[in-house]
Amino acid sequence: MPDMSDRIEVRNIASPQHVTRVDRAKYEAMRHALLAVLPDTAPGPTVAEAQAALLPHLDAMLFPDGAKAGWWMKCVQLDLEARGVIAQGPKPPVRLHRVTTA
Repeated sequence: MPDMSDRIEVRNIASPQHVTRVDRAKYEAMRHALLAVLPDTAPGPTVAEAQAALLPHLDAMLFPDGAKAGWWMKCVQLDLEARGVIAQGPKPPVRLHRVTTA
């Protein structure tokens, strides 16, 4: 039986009641990289710009040549939006920024 500590629960802003478990190491690496490239103010970079910017921050062992980075970025993006850590800018295209707390 796999060690459940190797997995982390993620949510989706579009389906808040739905919880999925994913690889913890990849989630944490992508979370760190994504938050490193997002500004504290809107509008922030587009999703494509954020993905390009975070690639150099990723662990090459977990994401060789950026493999699956798009899927993992979307997974982390939706989870962090559901948790209120990041948000989309006020108008299209989708732009992301960190949510600051006072």
